[in-house]
Amino acid sequence: MPQRGSFLRRRRHAGFQEDSVPRRRAGLLLVIAAFAAVLFLFSVLSGFLADWWWFKEIGYQVVFTRELVTRTLLFLAAGGLTFGVLYGNLRLAQRGLVPNRIVLQLDKSVPPFNVTAAMRRFSLPASLAGGLLAGLAVAPAWSVVLRMIYQTPFGITDPVFSRDIGFYVFTLPGLAGLLGFLAGLVSISLLLLLPLYGLRGDIILSPRPVRFEPSAGMHLGILVAVLFLLTAVRLWFVDAPNLLYSTTGPLVGASYTDLYARLPAIRVTAVLALVAAAIVLIGAMRRDLSRWGLWAVGGYVAVALLGRGLFPLVIQKLVVAPTELTRETPYLKDHIAATRAAWGLDSVGIRELNGEADLTLADIRANSATIENVRLWDRDPLLQTFGQLQEIRTYYDFVSVDDDRYWIDGKYRQVLLSPRELNPASLPTRTFINEHLTFTHGMGLTLGPVNQVTAEGLPVLFIRDLPPVSDVSLKVTRPQIYYGEIANDFVFVGTKQREFDHPSGEANVYASYEGSGGVKVANLLRRLVLAVRFGSSNILLSQDITNDSRVLYYRNIVERAGRALPFLRFDRDPYMVATTDGRLVWIADAYTTSDGYPYAQPLDDGTNYMRNSVKLVIDAYDGSLTAYASAPDDPMIRTWARVFPGIFQPIDSMPADLRSHIRYPDDLYRVQTTLYTSYHMEAPEDFYHREDQWQIPTVTEARATVPFMRHIVMRLPDEPKAEFIYMVPFTPRGKDNLAAWMVARNDGDAYGKLRVYRLSRQSLVFGPQQIENRIHTVAALRAAALPPGRGGQDPRAQARGGSVPEPGGDGGDARRRTGPAVRRVRGGKE
Repeated sequence: MPQRGSFLRRRRHAGFQEDSVPRRRAGLLLVIAAFAAVLFLFSVLSGFLADWWWFKEIGYQVVFTRELVTRTLLFLAAGGLTFGVLYGNLRLAQRGLVPNRIVLQLDKSVPPFNVTAAMRRFSLPASLAGGLLAGLAVAPAWSVVLRMIYQTPFGITDPVFSRDIGFYVFTLPGLAGLLGFLAGLVSISLLLLLPLYGLRGDIILSPRPVRFEPSAGMHLGILVAVLFLLTAVRLWFVDAPNLLYSTTGPLVGASYTDLYARLPAIRVTAVLALVAAAIVLIGAMRRDLSRWGLWAVGGYVAVALLGRGLFPLVIQKLVVAPTELTRETPYLKDHIAATRAAWGLDSVGIRELNGEADLTLADIRANSATIENVRLWDRDPLLQTFGQLQEIRTYYDFVSVDDDRYWIDGKYRQVLLSPRELNPASLPTRTFINEHLTFTHGMGLTLGPVNQVTAEGLPVLFIRDLPPVSDVSLKVTRPQIYYGEIANDFVFVGTKQREFDHPSGEANVYASYEGSGGVKVANLLRRLVLAVRFGSSNILLSQDITNDSRVLYYRNIVERAGRALPFLRFDRDPYMVATTDGRLVWIADAYTTSDGYPYAQPLDDGTNYMRNSVKLVIDAYDGSLTAYASAPDDPMIRTWARVFPGIFQPIDSMPADLRSHIRYPDDLYRVQTTLYTSYHMEAPEDFYHREDQWQIPTVTEARATVPFMRHIVMRLPDEPKAEFIYMVPFTPRGKDNLAAWMVARNDGDAYGKLRVYRLSRQSLVFGPQQIENRIHTVAALRAAALPPGRGGQDPRAQARGGSVPEPGGDGGDARRRTGPAVRRVRGGKE
């Protein structure tokens, strides 16, 4: 028979085991959670460290640190203020909870729930969560805050309030964000306090009317009054200026109804909001918040609906609509002037042409440079031909073709060039070593004139093959392309693996990286950080990577530029330049943009101001960046130069061989030419009726219809010599005849100047589509007169566009192998 004591000891021991199981599980879960938190924090820290090393490598530490510091301060300020307001209000509302303990019991079978204790426990985590969310929401506004602090005046005032444009571009967005944040914080506080006071019994719903206990009424009344005060400030300082972006009239900007109906209504409503704030405070002090507050809120809402809703509709219907043009003429003038100024169209030079002069032999001789650069190749068919002739290996790609001009063997030549980049997705074997250690870079470029073809109809190539071979004075001595348009992944250089450089017959040539680009691996900790940052354990485990190895990342040109200067917008088409010392560099155009220019016509994304303020030069071999301020008078780039001192270099300091290759940016020019089809009309009457509306003719390229825009080397009328221009023709809306043509000039001191050659409306000058139709008509007649064996063919088979490759004749298979070829050139003049 067992002893009683031993039985009790076994029971206690068993109970100890039963209790220890949940404790061990809880401890295990705590360890797992802590480990997960450490991994998450290390992952975030790895991203920060990798970015810091990268910014340090390119010498742009000030961008990283100032953005990080500003984000951190905004996070702390917004999070701290939100936490303080929420926690303070919640604790203030709980000041009488101890004597008035609230217990909730839904059913006798359910244990009672201590609401008072739950509220006390809820206040701190809820306030912390609110502060965290607010900090995360406000921190991305770092650029808005820095622009507002370091703003530079525009020196131009708006036509309504006579404020400097800088107020709308720099101050107004920050002010609107601040007032919106504060109003949201007060509103959230009210939403949290109302149920809390309801549970306490401080809001008495029955019998009617609703009554508030004095302390609750005073607390809620103060918050409602603050909300009204913030509303008044927003109405006066934000909503009123925002009328200059109104779209309720026939234009963007304040119209007659906006200024004579909505603006007075906004001001009256703002004053009424101050009165409502006072009424609410009086009601709270008189212990009659419900009645006084109802009058205040009801009166404000009624006046706001009538003044900002019904009154403008009546004015528009009875006063404006019968004589809209007369009423809106002053504001149409303001809109046209603001749009032209915001988009850089106010400085377009105008030249008149009658279009009646005949082309003579003397004209041809006087324009020899133009004739010698007549364009035979378009970019899309040439890109296909380059791919067939010059990719050489499947893992090389030609991504784009760019127009440029060079002095070659003493002549000014327009050329088309395309870099030969390495595409890792096309490697025959995709392994970590192949993609990140061996095949690390592209090789050279293909470059040829726009106006020459071989006897087989293929492009003449000045620079070709691997390694690059040049038949002209232009040489490439550093052909390796580590940074390009499709270089999207990281690579390691200086490893134990040999880097593939280029194929040579049946063998391969290898080389070692000799540049200073990239981040040095240095030690095991840095390898660990890089492995976590790029999500590859091979970085940590590879025996080929040494402490002296370097990792190159953010190698895509557009991504690299955007990370270095995140406050700018970049053109979609960076272009490559071969320098006089044989290096290859990229030039990326960057824009300062804003959606805050009053009265200006916006794009679909809201942008209504744009300047090509920066030319960013990126070396294709070592990735070094140099930012040149190409629009030093732009107030936005001057502001950013104050925010990040030392980042931007004057454009005059750009090396001469690079400066001779800068070109007018494509994205900006597309917007400007599109807007100019309407905004060449400066008379409000013409603009209102769209009497002289233009359009940009289109052409078919690569089975897509695109606007006709061409880079050309030509001598402009009244100019002494040929120059590299970007030309866009205009035709009347719905017509094909030429109305005008715009050029963006690229050379020397004339760079950046826009000029329009406007043709007389009394004479008919054929446009691009009409010239093309005449060419195809003549071709069809001649083809129909010849038998099939002697050049007869269906003219519909001919490719359309500036270059006209044709099928037919001998060598059909060869043409399929080599891509589009030029078989015949036809031209027209009218």
